[in-house]
Amino acid sequence: MTKQSFRKKSLQRLRALPWQKHYLADKRINGMLYRMIKAGGVKCVMLYIPLGMEVDVMPLIRRLRKEGILVLVPFMEGESFRLVKYRLPLQTKKYGVKEPKFSKQYRKKMIEFAIVPIVGTDRTLRRVGFGKGMYDRFFARYKQDIKEIVFTQRVLCQSKVTITDDYDVGADRIITA
Repeated sequence: MTKQSFRKKSLQRLRALPWQKHYLADKRINGMLYRMIKAGGVKCVMLYIPLGMEVDVMPLIRRLRKEGILVLVPFMEGESFRLVKYRLPLQTKKYGVKEPKFSKQYRKKMIEFAIVPIVGTDRTLRRVGFGKGMYDRFFARYKQDIKEIVFTQRVLCQSKVTITDDYDVGADRIITA
């Protein structure tokens, strides 16, 4: 099995999941993430603005912001992205990704908790994403500034054989429903 064929099968599986299961899975995963963040005393979190098949972390973003926790999200630039403070309004950009408008790059040294969506993973716990390599390029530059990386997925799509490359982002934990 190749990474491309695994990605295709995983995306089909994720798209076929009924919307009722999305809600329950998202609620359960958001609860687990929130408890991990609070237990760790985290003050700075990297999250993402979800696409349809990714875990909907918007309720978590709103809750964390109300509690004064800094939420950073990707802002696409060329082949990679930079982190910016989450704020409204959001605009839709390339690949249907939503992001804040006109934000300056955040330059704090340490991100305590990075929550990253995945399409799948293999036995090495490295990320299979949508195939653009944006997260790989970002983490190659900033991995030393990130304390813990957590992958999220509604239903675990995991290959029993190694299909990822050495440069693919690895996780400290994977959270699924």
